[in-house]
Amino acid sequence: MDNVLLARTLFGSSLAFHIIFATLGVGLTFLILLAEVLRVVTKDNDYAILAKRWTKGVAILLGVAIPSGTIVGVMLSLLWPGFIEVVGQVIALPFAIEIFAFFLEALFLSIYVYAADRLSQTMRLISVFFVALGATASAVLITNVQAWMNTPRGFDFVDGQFVNIQPWQAVLNPAFSYTAKHVVSSAYMATAFVVVSVAAYRLLKGNLKEKEERYYRKGLMLALIFGAATALWTGTSGHSSAVGLHNNTPVKLAAAEGLFETQSNAPLAIFGIPDPEANRVVGGLELPGLLSWLATGSTDGVVIGLNEFPRDEWPPLFVHTLFNIMVGIGSLLIAVSFGAIAYRLIFRKKPYPQWLLAVLLISGPLAMIGLETGWIFACIGRQPWTIIGFQRTAEAATQSGNLGFIFVLFISLYLFLLVLTGLVMRFYFQRNPLSKEYETTTSV
Repeated sequence: MDNVLLARTLFGSSLAFHIIFATLGVGLTFLILLAEVLRVVTKDNDYAILAKRWTKGVAILLGVAIPSGTIVGVMLSLLWPGFIEVVGQVIALPFAIEIFAFFLEALFLSIYVYAADRLSQTMRLISVFFVALGATASAVLITNVQAWMNTPRGFDFVDGQFVNIQPWQAVLNPAFSYTAKHVVSSAYMATAFVVVSVAAYRLLKGNLKEKEERYYRKGLMLALIFGAATALWTGTSGHSSAVGLHNNTPVKLAAAEGLFETQSNAPLAIFGIPDPEANRVVGGLELPGLLSWLATGSTDGVVIGLNEFPRDEWPPLFVHTLFNIMVGIGSLLIAVSFGAIAYRLIFRKKPYPQWLLAVLLISGPLAMIGLETGWIFACIGRQPWTIIGFQRTAEAATQSGNLGFIFVLFISLYLFLLVLTGLVMRFYFQRNPLSKEYETTTSV
């Protein structure tokens, strides 16, 4: 394995690990805010307990998210010195502002965790609002750099040098708005379905007292409604992303859909394998005109194909499969969430059947797979560029050796932390069962 591929694999695995905890931190803080609002509106103490227990989960997750995020930052500097040199000149601003977003989240999380029971309802809501705001802002600001790598702006490129730097123009690059919306919506969606899975698991397991069963049903329904709304939002923001790819990085859209020839009435290819020799997707289902409609708003719209670009600037064609998995899981989650909500509206007094709870149980893992697949597609689909049109990945990578040993070391560390986090979660909630919360939580 060459040095560039090792660097990409090491950094990608580090980011994939961090994304799990960062995503749950972003989504859970917003769910806590929703639970606190419902607590105030309904005067139902179950929502106070939901918020309290989710907060304990966030605290444990942050214990891994913070150091793993630090590792990602260090690896960014060590593995990609060529890229960091450009970042320092052009797009350092989001990194600097993100420090303040994290400070906001940490400060108000401390207030909320240690003083929530002594705060007025208004101040309690304000504190958790700023926790959610800080977490979401951190995700948006980090995403801004990824968006800039796809649509670099805010500089002139003269004789191989970045000059005439305009930081705010770089921040407000064309991809920022749709990329930020898609990242936030997908983080909220993935977290909602993880919570759905946990609640479904407890209801499937049974042996619950009446009030405990009621508690999990409320948590399940809150997460389901939030998951349905954010899954729909993710779908619409994904459509905006497709339009953005068509306008700004058409080679990435062409690779995602396995489209080789520029054409109007371009088909949307579902699954199959892109074959450059056959100039089409082999074994897939093609829906005529749908890609043109998604990208341009009209089935007569012209979509640029891969053959318009040099072969060495094509992304790896397996991104077509990644794209299909991401979109397929998102569509399935929309159907599952709205179907489960419809069941509740139709059969108000009937508990969810075992088969439906089993479906909801797997929704969380599927959502996380969809999230990871989306991030892999976003990064792999940019290849062979680090900064599209200006810096190739090979030019940005470190020339240092021994990356294979470091890769094995960090993969082992990530697996250990993943298992350890699961054990800590299990141990904490076993030592602090739901029945104990009903004894200690102050009534509304």
